[in-house]
Amino acid sequence: MTDFFPEKHKQVSSKNRFGICDTPPPSTGKAYLDEANGRNWIAVVENFYRDNITFIPIDHCIDIKRPDGLMDNRCDGLLYYDVTIVFVELKQRTETGSNWIKEGDKQLRTTIRHFEDSPQAKGFKIKKAYVANSAKPLFRFSQTERMERFFSDTGYSLRIENRIHIL
Repeated sequence: MTDFFPEKHKQVSSKNRFGICDTPPPSTGKAYLDEANGRNWIAVVENFYRDNITFIPIDHCIDIKRPDGLMDNRCDGLLYYDVTIVFVELKQRTETGSNWIKEGDKQLRTTIRHFEDSPQAKGFKIKKAYVANSAKPLFRFSQTERMERFFSDTGYSLRIENRIHIL
């Protein structure tokens, strides 16, 4: 069974605002929290009540294997607090179109499927997922259909934006 909450990778912040960062593609390092250097933030976490928010990197930290034993797709990390879990895929792509959204959707779905197969998923009532792109915090096309399909398939609400609001 995959442990999605390894103690050695946990980072905690109670700052009003902090960021989630990753090295530019092709990334070989793990995602991490940053409380000071906003230039590097791909996703911005708005923590209005200053709750203790825990971040755990997944890609390059947690092995998620397919049935054939090879590594499966993984998102960059997860945040959790109280009864809420938020899976996050970070993108730093300026490409046109929505390929980065499709890729992020796939990585989130695969990670969530593995997580939901674990007993650790039972402790969370509010389940969210974000595809965050620092290069395209706003985009012209509505992704409503994709977000509705994601929720229908996974039970997680999907947001495609680089601001994560902790309420």
